Amino acid sequence: MPAFVVKADRDQLVIDQLTAAFGADILSHERIADMLVINTTKNVLHQVAQHCKEQLDFNFLTTMCGMHYSERDTLGLVMHLQSMRKGHRIRLKAEVPLKEPVFPTFTDLWDTANWMEREAWDFFGIQFTGHPNLKRILNMEDFPAFPLRKDYPLEDPTREDKDDSMFGR
Repeated sequence: MPAFVVKADRDQLVIDQLTAAFGADILSHERIADMLVINTTKNVLHQVAQHCKEQLDFNFLTTMCGMHYSERDTLGLVMHLQSMRKGHRIRLKAEVPLKEPVFPTFTDLWDTANWMEREAWDFFGIQFTGHPNLKRILNMEDFPAFPLRKDYPLEDPTREDKDDSMFGR
């Protein structure tokens, strides 16, 4: 692809190739904050990411994180991919039911997915099948909750050592 291709044209090429390859599993696409966002089903997210890496030159996984959509009882996985050669970034998103928060690992595609998946497990409870060492990295291993879910209390109601009067409460 020539270097002078504008971003909108690059986005359309990505949309065309992914919808041709994955059809109805590409649920939607839109531009948000100057970035193409592609929503896909969980079933093909790994294949879409692999296609983006191998066929579309998105060789760098910038970010992978979880999302909690409490109003829908779902967890989401968000991935930012970048083509360093083309200077092009996209966002992939997929959702799973809160009761079955499982995705395949992406460590076979990008080594950087290792710690990102561990963080998503630690804070959202998203499991990654096939991950080489899925364990908590910031919370205690026996911590009973996932603190970035919206149902997690903002403050520990059992603390007695805290004086909220200093904070206007």
